[in-house]
Amino acid sequence: MNDEPPVTALAASAANGDKRAWDTLVERYAPLIWSICRRHQLAGADAEDICQTVWLQLVTRLGEIRDPAALAGWIATTTRRECGRTLRVPKGPAAGHLLDAETIADQQTPMAEEELLAAERHAALLQALTRLPRCCQQLIILLTADPPVPYAQISAKLGIPVGSIGPRRSRCLEKLRRDPAIAALINPESAGAGYQLPRQPIQ
Repeated sequence: MNDEPPVTALAASAANGDKRAWDTLVERYAPLIWSICRRHQLAGADAEDICQTVWLQLVTRLGEIRDPAALAGWIATTTRRECGRTLRVPKGPAAGHLLDAETIADQQTPMAEEELLAAERHAALLQALTRLPRCCQQLIILLTADPPVPYAQISAKLGIPVGSIGPRRSRCLEKLRRDPAIAALINPESAGAGYQLPRQPIQ
């Protein structure tokens, strides 16, 4: 299980003035901001100014963020917006050749920001899993094992009938989806949406 504190707890503590929680947020998400700046071909003083602007906006709005679990998405969106503003500011004769943030092509290779967002979703899932009853934890872990574990083996290991695995699995996944961290991720309105829980029985 992930031993790092969940982002929802960090955001709540930081909003209440906890400096250690704020420093942890900065350490966790600074690479995301820098990677977006590099993606927009910004570095040096421009990138530093953008970082400061993003952190200033976050510290003044931390208590207003609707879904702290989607904080990585908020930071990414805010950083891209600030990069766009910086790129649109004329800075001399060569400024006309600068690309607007909206016209920079996405890279085909995995980007650091995408990896961090995926890690944030994975961390939220692990945190939600630890809050489930132990019987549900064991069942979900066995059902998502690679290679797949046969139902007969799951039945013997957990001491439950094969016919009850499917209904019990559905109840456990429903509890998992109701967890606040997971609800923020699977909500299409959320900036951190994208993680899909398995809905079909795993054989």
